[in-house]
Amino acid sequence: MTAAASRIEAVPTAAGGAPHVPVLLEQVLALTAPEPGEVVVDCTFGAGGHAAALAARLGPTGEMIGIDRDPEAARHFDALRASMPCPARLERTDFATGLASLATQGTRADVVLMDLGLSSMQVDTAERGFSYSRQAPLDMRMDPALPVSAADLVNGADEAHLARWFREYGDERHARQIARAIARRRAEQPIATTGDLVEIIRGAVPTPALFAGGHPAKRVFQALRIQVNDELGILERALPEAFGLLRPGGRLAVIAFQSLEDRMVKRFMRDRTRGCICPPDLPVCGCGQSPEGRMLTPKAVKAVTAEIAANPRAHSARLRVIRKADA
Repeated sequence: MTAAASRIEAVPTAAGGAPHVPVLLEQVLALTAPEPGEVVVDCTFGAGGHAAALAARLGPTGEMIGIDRDPEAARHFDALRASMPCPARLERTDFATGLASLATQGTRADVVLMDLGLSSMQVDTAERGFSYSRQAPLDMRMDPALPVSAADLVNGADEAHLARWFREYGDERHARQIARAIARRRAEQPIATTGDLVEIIRGAVPTPALFAGGHPAKRVFQALRIQVNDELGILERALPEAFGLLRPGGRLAVIAFQSLEDRMVKRFMRDRTRGCICPPDLPVCGCGQSPEGRMLTPKAVKAVTAEIAANPRAHSARLRVIRKADA
């Protein structure tokens, strides 16, 4: 095992449960380069792996601000706060709302981190209903207070909406067949559990699809989770809030695990680093636009083989980092 992997394993976590291994930790630390006295905002605190490592760089004059809408994150935060060398606080809300709230408080940050998608504490807790590999209530809410669960969607949304979500959010080739099968089943009895939904999906897709491209329910579960939690809408609102919160020279780092999110992040960062947008044949710039930042990752940073072997979740992780222009 490499020294980097050893450092990743040593990141403090809340007591109890499986050890938490944050993805791309060494790359995040190297590219965001937090320094003593700086303010760091971890938009997706989760089990606190990234936050603990970032906070260790800040010293007593820095500040760590966590944001997470999952009430389970508060337990991890409470367990880690005493070991952090800097003042720390947690905002219990989604990160778009949390960032907007910090802006109204006059907070300015030097580093903002987003680690998108599911956290290990969510997928490993069977009763939350995120996993297609475990029998559980069909829930998938990152915040249990959200009004609509995955069961509400599969039992109440019309067939066309289901098919569109599966196709657009899950890249599911058999979206229409699966939506039709769901509509037929719920007409007979409610679809209540993850096992019920997996059974329907297995019966709806062609036999070759059962043995190609991973678990046949993976894409449908991803699509429902994104819709239940408004993940893309929150990300779209959060990116400009995060960039606006940065001080000059501040760094925004985003880890995405699926292409929809990564494309959104890439487009946002590209637009902020673009200068003049006048037609190339215009002799003099008329737009007056100058870059607002500089990309620190010309291409998305991916996990190395050793990290993927130690933490398979890192396989699909893509890290992009932008540095805000100096004043």
